[in-house]
Amino acid sequence: MSGAALGLEIVFVFFLALFLLHRYGDFKKQHRLVIIATLLAWYLCFLIVFILPLDVSTTIYNRCKLAVNSSPAESNGSYVTLAPSKQKCFKPWSYIPDGIMPIFWRVVYWTSQFLTWILLPFMQSYARSGGFSITGKIKTALIENAIYYGTYLLIFGAFLIYVAVNPNFNLQWNQLQTIGIAAANTWGLFLLVLLLGYGLVEIPRSHWNGAKRGYLLMKTYFKAAKLMTEKADAEENLEDIMEEVRKVSESIKYNHPLRKCVDTILKKCPAEYQERMGRNMDDYEDFDERQNSYPSEKSLAKLHKQVIYSVQRHRRTQVQWQILLEQAFYLEDVAKNESSATRQFVHTFHSQEPENKIIQYFYTPTVEWYWECLLRPWFYRVLAVVLATFSVIVVWSECTFFSTKPVLSLFAVFIQLAEKTYNYIYIEMACFLTIFFLSICVYSTVFRIRVFNYYYLASHHQTDAYSLLFSGMLFCRLTPPLCLNFLGLTHMDATISHKNTQPTAYTSIMGSMRVLSFIADGFYIYYPMLVVILCIATYFSLGTRCLNLLGFQQFMGDSEMTSDLIDEGKELIRREKRKRQRQEEGENRRREWKERYGNREDSTRSRAVHTDQKESSFSETNANRPLSKYTRSNGRTERDRIELLQDAEPLDFNADSVNDDPLESDSGR
Repeated sequence: MSGAALGLEIVFVFFLALFLLHRYGDFKKQHRLVIIATLLAWYLCFLIVFILPLDVSTTIYNRCKLAVNSSPAESNGSYVTLAPSKQKCFKPWSYIPDGIMPIFWRVVYWTSQFLTWILLPFMQSYARSGGFSITGKIKTALIENAIYYGTYLLIFGAFLIYVAVNPNFNLQWNQLQTIGIAAANTWGLFLLVLLLGYGLVEIPRSHWNGAKRGYLLMKTYFKAAKLMTEKADAEENLEDIMEEVRKVSESIKYNHPLRKCVDTILKKCPAEYQERMGRNMDDYEDFDERQNSYPSEKSLAKLHKQVIYSVQRHRRTQVQWQILLEQAFYLEDVAKNESSATRQFVHTFHSQEPENKIIQYFYTPTVEWYWECLLRPWFYRVLAVVLATFSVIVVWSECTFFSTKPVLSLFAVFIQLAEKTYNYIYIEMACFLTIFFLSICVYSTVFRIRVFNYYYLASHHQTDAYSLLFSGMLFCRLTPPLCLNFLGLTHMDATISHKNTQPTAYTSIMGSMRVLSFIADGFYIYYPMLVVILCIATYFSLGTRCLNLLGFQQFMGDSEMTSDLIDEGKELIRREKRKRQRQEEGENRRREWKERYGNREDSTRSRAVHTDQKESSFSETNANRPLSKYTRSNGRTERDRIELLQDAEPLDFNADSVNDDPLESDSGR
């Protein structure tokens, strides 16, 4: 069982990362290297979170073995027995043999650091580059990252020169490695506290507000108004970019050296624009370099970059608008069904996607009504209370985890109580719930952050390559300090507990932070206390109010701008609802007409077709009989019949020939 637990978690975490990446990324349209790099970054970070509780339980067992081996003891199967006191150190079910965890952590940690500091920034620039060849994209990525990499090399070089010149410093390679790890963890801890302070308040509050149907509906109306503005802006931007592409496509002809670049740009355009540009293009006209001024390859690369960005943004807003409409319609249905006497959930519109038969069998309209109208609000309230309790415990422990006598951190108290009885299952569950909650607070904030249109994780396969890679960078930089912070909260880090005990395998690869005492005894201990200030600021929505004052509309119940946007969104949803109803009514009428008259029309049409076939076959046989001896093939017969029809003169219906008197018409004839 020792290796089975590690293997199962490795496989489970891989499929979890793959599922999340499939939800946000697009495996069909995005580059494979982007998918692989992002999947590797997410997988390594999630793996650290899931494997760390196993490291804690294994470390507690190893400490017990060391304590037992220091006095006369005897071994008995899966546990070690201390002779005088008969104390038993049971081996945990998930025990990992010695020597595996240090190698595992070393590979995982340094791979994630290579991704976040070297590979992923380079791939970000490569993905956003508008170059038309691999060499051109690599060149652009190197130029954009020259300042980024040069800054780190300059700082590191200056530090090495200072250490070499100063005789008071006698640093070895292990100490230099520890300093580099400490610098990376310090930057990550700075960002970690900011994201954690937001998540500890926003996650319980969002679940509490999720029980309020009126609140969710008003917020959906607000989102609809904002999204419609963004959607119109994206369409206008796409039209402008497509107009520039059309001009470039008309100026650069088929035999121009840069025509291949133009064709590459046209392939990235939507299908309707490609057809429109293909009709207006005249490829038989040669280009004249002396008469026209043609764009350079650099300007075409810039245009290519703009096309990729505008098409991605336009597609994302279109998909998000349809998803938001479905959410608004569903919330309106919930509000209508709350007062239903039949206690059966009735949808205004049928689902456009085919539902699973198993779900339809169990999730009946009656079950749906009880869940949506009665159980779900209470479930969200209870969940919000539980999450708020966890948040309070985290805030208290962050402010008191440096105290060892007495132990004030609640997480450390729980672990030490379980350590006395060697209840490894309880230890692993407590560690997993603690680090999992911390990870949810931090990672969910990363998924919610939106930096204008440059970084935005959109679900339903609408996230661009730049945002996916940037999220991988953030995860790799946040996870190591998150794990160190967790070990400090549980007093499993010797730097915090001030005990001369065996450290965890994860802490051992980080090195001793005593090399930088001002970071180990100062920044790592007192900076996490700022989470209290950030939680208070998030609770009173100070960040939202500041963004609202700067002109970025945020959902606030006491704002006139918010109420205006809610009314606007409500009208937009009402308009789309009427449009959807008219479409469904038209489809129902066509379906009823087809069911009522479809069989009759089909039979009439089949009889008419059968009669026409008989008449055409009869005329063909009569026409072929007298001409069969004069013709050599069926093609000659067809040509003769066509010529006879062409020789027939049409009747002349002139005004002079038209006469109402039948006698005159007869005499004329």
